[in-house]
Amino acid sequence: MSINLKSELPKLLSLKRKAKIKDKVKHIMNAIEINKDMHSRYIYNELNQILESDSLNRKYYYINRLIKSLTQFKKSKYNDLNLNQWKKYDDIITDSLWIIDKRDKTGEHSAKYWGNFIPQIPNQLIRRFTKKNELVLDTFLGSGTTMIESIRLDRNCIGVELNPEVIKKTEEIIKKEIKINESKSLIKIVKGDSKTVSLDKHLEKFKKKTVQLVIMHPPYWDIIKFSKYKKDLSNTVTIEHFLDDFGKIIDNITHYLDSDRYLAVVIGDKYNKGEWIPIGFRVMNEVLKRNYKLKSVIVKNYEETSSKKGQENLWRYRALVGGFYIFKHEYILLFQKN
Repeated sequence: MSINLKSELPKLLSLKRKAKIKDKVKHIMNAIEINKDMHSRYIYNELNQILESDSLNRKYYYINRLIKSLTQFKKSKYNDLNLNQWKKYDDIITDSLWIIDKRDKTGEHSAKYWGNFIPQIPNQLIRRFTKKNELVLDTFLGSGTTMIESIRLDRNCIGVELNPEVIKKTEEIIKKEIKINESKSLIKIVKGDSKTVSLDKHLEKFKKKTVQLVIMHPPYWDIIKFSKYKKDLSNTVTIEHFLDDFGKIIDNITHYLDSDRYLAVVIGDKYNKGEWIPIGFRVMNEVLKRNYKLKSVIVKNYEETSSKKGQENLWRYRALVGGFYIFKHEYILLFQKN
């Protein structure tokens, strides 16, 4: 910006006429550089609100609010957001219905790994529930979506992955992403089973004993077989076996999560032999049996999966015949550790 707002804005409070304030605000708006970044949009919108307010008192109110937002940082316990400037974070979703039209495919993000979630999910969660340089744990690393977002957002990350073939590919992806971003984030990919893996020695690398956010994107039971390994949750024979193994993972990782911090589980349901299997709600109950409280149930849309691509009419026909509704959503279950 080519004008010092911190010095110019207090001068507006000495003006006693609305017209004078209006002229001065127009001058400021013409003098500042308006970019596409969220901070510039925020400043412009706040100045415009001063401009359009009807009464002198309201103008003073908005001037004082803008001065406060630029000179005082109101901290959040769980993130780096300045709550005095909360309006500028218009890309952070606060509703429980997430409509995300397109997957982020920038950098090393890719949809080639069957079953990985869209990057916008960990992006939103990491920004809301961690601060820079804090540590994120992903218990089902897969192709590294959470780790890539951690790198981009200057967070550190540990990812646990069972499949060595997947690890080899993900290591290459992460190396490229670190190079692209010139990142100083600390990352660690751990080969192991999240039901039994010990992270103690790995946490020493981060000079920590705990993590500040856990993100879990487990298999939706057996919808996709991710590997040949018996320990893989996607190879569990029954839903009861799946839930039992999922519960063991929660038991194993809970002591690594700081008290009062967040655990997010991204999960979907299954339709099988004419019956809707509510995997999401049953997983939610498994977590609630442990030391957690439920903070939000977020419903996220998805428009098309690989298995249904180009088969919209076929699935619509099947739904009409079978008396069911086609899956268009998955859940992001948000918990806070007691």
